[in-house]
Order: sequence, then C-alpha cells, then structure tokens
Amino acid sequence: MSGPETKPETKRRLVLLRHAKSDWPDVPDQDRPLAKRGRRDAPVAGGWLGRSGYVPDAVVCSTARRARETWELAADGLARALPVAAPPVRYEPRVYEATVLGLLMLVREFPDDWQTALIVGHNPGMAELTVGLTAPPPD
Repeated sequence: MSGPETKPETKRRLVLLRHAKSDWPDVPDQDRPLAKRGRRDAPVAGGWLGRSGYVPDAVVCSTARRARETWELAADGLARALPVAAPPVRYEPRVYEATVLGLLMLVREFPDDWQTALIVGHNPGMAELTVGLTAPPPD
C-alpha cells in the first residue's frame, strides 16, 4: 500500500511561569524587584521544574526586573535539583504586557528544536494563555 510518507509526531512542551511575588516600591513598573516571598518561592519553582521533568531547552523571559530575577532564582533551584547546564535565555521585551495573541505569535517563532520551552512573564496574559491552551473540564 502506498501513500504519503508520514513523520512521527514529536511532542513539544510549553511551560508558562508567571514571575514570583513582586514588591511595590516607588519605581517604574519595569524596575519592580521581587518581594522577600518571591525570592523564597522562585528557587522552589525551579526545583519543581527539574524534579517534574520540565527542564527547558530554552527560556524566553520578560525584560522586567521581577521576571529576570524570577528566572535567575528558578535557574538556581533547577541546578540544585538536577545536574544540568542552564538553558539559554532570551530576554524578550514583547513578553512584558503581552496579550494572549502576542504570546501566541511569539511562541510560533520558537525554533523546532526547542522540545521544551519556558516563558517567564506576567498576568493577565500568562493566565489567559493557560486557559486558552487547556481543554475545558468535562461536564
């Protein structure tokens, strides 16, 4: 029987990480740092990524300070959980204040060899993207 040649399906993962709890000092929004709780929680999230098998091939991170700090601390937690090299990070200004459509357009640009990609960003875009990508619960 002849027919079109089919390629085996490759599973890819998109991991979404909202920045950890931020502080609210009197600085521009882009410059807000993590709060004490955020500095404590971010490495825990990174450790969970490693232990759960969600080690990213690449990270796309918002340029906002709180997102950058979240990834730096999460990467430390990931390294403590698994002996892996830190994945390459691209700091992307489009992640800051991104809409669902903006995030989807960004994801479509990811190279095919990224089997697991991680975005570190902000709400409401990250939460809305999560809802949009997940199946509704059964009745």
